[in-house]
Amino acid sequence: MSTTVRSFAKINLGLCIGALRPDGFHDLRTVYQTIALHDVIRVQVKRGTGIEIRCEDPKVPRDASNTCYRVAERAMAALKARGRIVIEIEKRLPIQGGLGGASANAVATLLAIEGALKEELSGPERLRIAAEVGSDLPLFLVGGTVLGVGRGEEVYPLPDLPATICVVATPEVGVSTPKAFADWDLMMARGVPGTASLRSAGTAPSTSLRAGSGGRPHVNRAKLTGLSPSDRMFEVGRALAAWLSGGSSHRKIKTGKILSGVPASGRGRAESPLLDLVRTGIENDFEQVVFPQYPELREVKSVLVRAGATFASLSGSGSALFGLFASRAAAERAVRELRRLKIPALVTTTLTRRQYWKRLQIRD
Repeated sequence: MSTTVRSFAKINLGLCIGALRPDGFHDLRTVYQTIALHDVIRVQVKRGTGIEIRCEDPKVPRDASNTCYRVAERAMAALKARGRIVIEIEKRLPIQGGLGGASANAVATLLAIEGALKEELSGPERLRIAAEVGSDLPLFLVGGTVLGVGRGEEVYPLPDLPATICVVATPEVGVSTPKAFADWDLMMARGVPGTASLRSAGTAPSTSLRAGSGGRPHVNRAKLTGLSPSDRMFEVGRALAAWLSGGSSHRKIKTGKILSGVPASGRGRAESPLLDLVRTGIENDFEQVVFPQYPELREVKSVLVRAGATFASLSGSGSALFGLFASRAAAERAVRELRRLKIPALVTTTLTRRQYWKRLQIRD
């Protein structure tokens, strides 16, 4: 018994980092979007016991640290099934690139086990298993355009953005997600100005006279360091709510930055829902700590923007970056320029929810 499943990647259309939680994770707000780049997962159920992982890429772990292994354990227990599980991973996506490859592999393994055994778990049971294994897994049980909250594991399907041409660049740079979070915490603790992605621009520090100050104005330092983590999360939620209600084309959240390629006036959500989302000012907070350490990644984003990307961003904590384009011709020009600079890049497309589920399974 065997089943083969495509394991699609994701990008993050904005990512806001909130406060550190008691469980050691951070609150997040992000919009996930599945794309057509993928690995291939083949699962066989044989006689015997145990879990075996096969992959030609030496960077892929073959023990219990692999997300596919952990999902397989839980899936077999939940299905009350027996057998030896052999998981073959055909790796096409970069490892630790910010495209959710390992998480997508794990969900594809879960679905492939169900297919091989011809048994299905309930939707809530699938989500429970996915959330136990990792924060990014549940999004791949939804597909398309997905809102992620909590630590990213609490997911809600959003109205699908239309399929859009996408360039994905995968610089050969290793970015540690735990270190990126630690760097973010350090930056927030130091009160570095400009750390709030969705902060109103042009707000001068407030001044007041305080008793005993000798008449000198007291500067409210809180105004210099942006919003608190909880306030920032509220602002992101409000911006996304405005987008979902169709009002973001009439109201732009100011960020103090020019969004390259985005006209100042909206044209209506029905015509350009992607541009409406971009106009909310949603950004990836990781860029503020990753780009200073890896300036070559900032340059890749600049290449995408100069090539005409409607929106360009780091995905997750990187090192993959993406650009969304209005035409394939412009996307292909961007890829040629990136390859000239020795940066691996591909043209692909975003996947709607229906496309995601339609293309997922490969018939053996």
